[in-house]
Amino acid sequence: MKFESGDLAICETCGTQFDVPLSSPPKECRICLDPRQYVPSHGQTWTSLNASLPTQKNDFQTDPHDPRIHFITTKPKTPSELLAGLADSTSTRKQLGIGERAVLLQTPHGNILWDLIAFLDQPTVDFINEKGGLKAIVISHPHFYTTHLEWASQFGCPVYVASDDAGWLSRDDGKGVRRFFKGTEEVVPGVTVVQCGGHFDGSSVLHWEKKLFIADTIMSVPSGFHNATLMPKDPLTTAFTFMWSYPNMIPLPPAKIHAIWNALKPFEFEATYGGFLGQNVRRPGLKGQVLESMKVFLRVGGHEKAGVFGEEW
Repeated sequence: MKFESGDLAICETCGTQFDVPLSSPPKECRICLDPRQYVPSHGQTWTSLNASLPTQKNDFQTDPHDPRIHFITTKPKTPSELLAGLADSTSTRKQLGIGERAVLLQTPHGNILWDLIAFLDQPTVDFINEKGGLKAIVISHPHFYTTHLEWASQFGCPVYVASDDAGWLSRDDGKGVRRFFKGTEEVVPGVTVVQCGGHFDGSSVLHWEKKLFIADTIMSVPSGFHNATLMPKDPLTTAFTFMWSYPNMIPLPPAKIHAIWNALKPFEFEATYGGFLGQNVRRPGLKGQVLESMKVFLRVGGHEKAGVFGEEW
């Protein structure tokens, strides 16, 4: 497969691509140096799209509840899939990037790709094109910007990113494919990107047909997958959490959490799709459980007078 940016340096930890060749990578990845991410204990390492082709692959899954929704994730090739000579050195290799999923939505007005993974190959291009190609790519926040200019080039589509996070972009947009949004914007009829802030100033969710694609603007938590009712019996059980940094466990302050709720209030939803595989929650009353999770989060943190306690659903 031919890439326009195949030899540009990519951070192996977060998947961010930079405008310098792999032969002369940056001294550091500013995404990973930020307190919301991390530099691994072994230090900063680099790759490129071309260098990743022999060791990585993408996996495709379809939502069992909606055949129009597809999940794309990256995983390392197994030893038996690797080229001769690579198996011994790469058998424990992790996936390129953070491990998030891209979500393909087949809408009546064109396909939308929500969020991105760094790795791209011909089977991925073929899979998406067989589903009808892309009308637009929409990215929730800078941790998932990855190789978005290459994706836009391959599919001939624009990329929507929040203007409040423009300072985190790591490549020049020579072709003008980026579309900056602020607040709320309808990408195609029925599909709306909603800026919530919090994790990043521009952190966003995507709303479509009573479904909310939340990335990690809101994070699904394990107890939320088990509890099928609006409110569990234990008043401190939550379905979602709200962090400024997830890997480093730094919580959001009350005002930021309240702002997320205010952004979500106009939208109805009965399903949420998180940024990672398995983070699908479907049930009536789910919007109310988001609000109750906010209240639990703040109550346990000692913020009983936070403004969100005045909200009702």
